Amino acid sequence: MTPRIDPSRYTNLDIVAHDDGVWVVTLNRPSKRNALNAETIEELVEFFSVAPRAGVRAIVLAGAGDHFCAGLDLVEHHQEDRSPADFMHLCLRWHEAFNKMEYGGVPVIAALHGAVVGGGLELASSAHVRVMDQTAYFALPEGQRGLFTGGGATIRVTDLVGKARMIDMMLTGRVYQGQEAVDLGLAQYIVEGSSLDAAMDLARKAAQNLPLSNFAICSAVSHMQNMSAMDAAYAEAVVAGVVNTQPDARERLAAFADKSAARVRPNG
Repeated sequence: MTPRIDPSRYTNLDIVAHDDGVWVVTLNRPSKRNALNAETIEELVEFFSVAPRAGVRAIVLAGAGDHFCAGLDLVEHHQEDRSPADFMHLCLRWHEAFNKMEYGGVPVIAALHGAVVGGGLELASSAHVRVMDQTAYFALPEGQRGLFTGGGATIRVTDLVGKARMIDMMLTGRVYQGQEAVDLGLAQYIVEGSSLDAAMDLARKAAQNLPLSNFAICSAVSHMQNMSAMDAAYAEAVVAGVVNTQPDARERLAAFADKSAARVRPNG
């Protein structure tokens, strides 16, 4: 039985489904700059656990108010006065949420504006595509706050910008924004207008792909990056064997063969 998503179950996420299979998930704690408290992480785990089995074709991840996400809710963290074991288990829940995003097989497009800082950057780096507007800025200020990243920055952000820049960001609090952030790989697109509108356009485009193709693109590539080159080549062949012979692709292949399908053309 196909599971159903009930948006009313969520308190810190505003969830809206569109008829084309695109769902918009908005962090909805604008007074806290959408800082991630434990409850929000649990809601992310729940949603992204169900989404691949609930017919969701693509997801736009956004933030309410002036910022995408300012990271770990430091006020909650201070008030909870967690033990090392408590915080370790909290970090593991962050990893659970972000892994379900990256490996779940549903395209996740992040619409970034304002602060994309600390855990907010860890969250954004779990998305498959990141679109930033002119207000977005990226930083890892953990060093200045006596902290260390716990939501996967050492893995995902390092993959994006490289080890030296990652360490520099954490040591000095360096902020990246504008075209420089795109050039470094923190986002793939920068837009003059609304990053949400641009992310919706990309999500709608991705949602038109066959779900099995999207599943492979949005899960297999990440898995293969964790393998040796020899193992990745074998896994790629197996995935291609399944995806490239799927019955639903026959119509699209026929359209290419009879020249009725759109051809790839240069931009401009």
